Amino acid sequence: MDPLISGEGDGKAILSSKNAITPPDHKGCLKPETRRNSSTSNLSLYENRASVEIVGTDGRHDLIYTITETPPVYLLLLFAIQQCLLSIVNPLSKAIIVSEVVCATKDDAIKAQLLSATLLMTGVATFLMSTVGVRLPIFQGPASSYMVPLISLMTLEEWKCPEPFQYWDESANRSVWMANIGNETVPMKDVITDKILKLSGSLMIAGFLHTLIGLTGFVGVIIRYVGPVTVVPTVILVGLEIKTVAVKFSETNWTVAIITAGSALVFSLFLANRKTPIPFWTKKKGFHIFWYPFHQVFSILLSILLGWLISGIMTVFGALSNDPKSKDFFARTDARAHVIHDIDWFIFPYPGMFGMVSFSLGGFISFFVATILSVLDSIGDYNACARTARVPPPPPFAFNRGIAVEGFVSFIGGTLGCCHATSSYGGNIGAMGITRVASRSVFQVAGIIYILFAILGKFGAVFVTIPYSVLGGCNVIIMGIFIGVILSYLQTVDLNSTRNLAIMGISLLLGVMMPLWVSKNPHAFNTGDATLDSSLKMLLTNPSFVGGVFAFLMDNTAPGTLKERGLLHFLKSEEDEVPKAVACNDLKIYRLPFVPDSFRRSRIAKYIPVVHYTGKK
Repeated sequence: MDPLISGEGDGKAILSSKNAITPPDHKGCLKPETRRNSSTSNLSLYENRASVEIVGTDGRHDLIYTITETPPVYLLLLFAIQQCLLSIVNPLSKAIIVSEVVCATKDDAIKAQLLSATLLMTGVATFLMSTVGVRLPIFQGPASSYMVPLISLMTLEEWKCPEPFQYWDESANRSVWMANIGNETVPMKDVITDKILKLSGSLMIAGFLHTLIGLTGFVGVIIRYVGPVTVVPTVILVGLEIKTVAVKFSETNWTVAIITAGSALVFSLFLANRKTPIPFWTKKKGFHIFWYPFHQVFSILLSILLGWLISGIMTVFGALSNDPKSKDFFARTDARAHVIHDIDWFIFPYPGMFGMVSFSLGGFISFFVATILSVLDSIGDYNACARTARVPPPPPFAFNRGIAVEGFVSFIGGTLGCCHATSSYGGNIGAMGITRVASRSVFQVAGIIYILFAILGKFGAVFVTIPYSVLGGCNVIIMGIFIGVILSYLQTVDLNSTRNLAIMGISLLLGVMMPLWVSKNPHAFNTGDATLDSSLKMLLTNPSFVGGVFAFLMDNTAPGTLKERGLLHFLKSEEDEVPKAVACNDLKIYRLPFVPDSFRRSRIAKYIPVVHYTGKK
């Protein structure tokens, strides 16, 4: 572990420790000899860290673990599990939506395969993104932008599910689900597989194009035109859409949701200046009290466990309905306990497990539009994550590499039959801001845990049983923090400019108005082409697409200086982009560690958009 401790503001650090510590250098970092000798064990590292209080000129506390630091194994696992618990419901819900689209609602075996494939893709994407992608502590999961087009496909005649019925197969001595398609009766499994294969082939092509957007350096070009004035309304509209999910989960039991959210706020904000006394024993010091901000770094995990405990008590004493049709049924701790029993111990997703892929034009159009939205969303998330992690904004080569990895994993997802791509999760970025743990190692381990979830079916199913009300309370906190982080991105924008205020305000209003109008006038589009009608409806019911496109067009056509638009920093050299507050974490954090410096200085590197070229330009 390299315990770098950097200050904020002008880089000055105030070290409140009884032990003499070498003062920081001109960059606000502890000198190398101090970092090497400050501790000799994991325990002393923690005690030194707990006793060293970093305060910037604005009085804010710095991160407890920076992006390049690796906590000890036992804390590393807890940090990773905390991030996993925040997002476990997303793969589950996305797999359920996909199963409904492909008509597999009553086929538990295929639903288990879809869930396992989704968990595997989530784990692989998270590990690759933090290791070889943008190399920021970012969690990757099933992209919400792909769910809207999938649901829209269900309205098309060719994608409507036939009514299944049971048929006794005497040769197999068991009942099977059948369906009437036209004048013939076919096994329902064939209908399901056909839809999965069509979506898989369409996703593979969309994923390939997604990869090209990154590998060709196109993302590095468009980020010069997609500034804060575009990103902020787009991502805020995405965040505001979470209100539907937050209400759906929280309304199962508002009491548990409020307690979960409230406890997270108390642990992370109201007790931010306090440390938790932890009994500890070592050979050197014997039994002693170790002071550490445990309640803050694990604020989300503690709030989940507290909400889960209260739900369990309410379940035992009959305070929650046991009627599956009741809203508060899903606030029970045993509401989805059957998942543990039904799922297999081991599941091994593999490419082509549903057969040879095919193609659907409607599916491809829907997926490609979702890909564009995913790229815009990722641009905002990468910047928000960098700001939360106290590091410079990602340079073009890091953006290119991150988008390329997202596209590659989406392509792999197509081969597995997931029927959706992956994207970065803003909620986990918000949680990182609350816990002040920005180590990329945490997310690498979280990715490995999700891979284990995919293979060890029953192990992953345990976390699926978290009550909805607990998840609702967590969503309120983490998405609220994420929206706040996105708003902080406006620091580079001239907020005294009527131009900027008008663009962002109208973008947000249009993003809310247009989907509402379309929902009230579902038959307003009648071009004669069902696929085109569906595509238009899908686009105009997506708030982030409507608001984002308007903001992008206005920001790049209305007169305004680069400084006014918050784009001036893109004209500076990459090294000049490093602010004083993050001088310890320069652009080297975005470089691939296995690429030698000699190659970075070569002419070849200059023409590879995903490599940091350091030679003469």
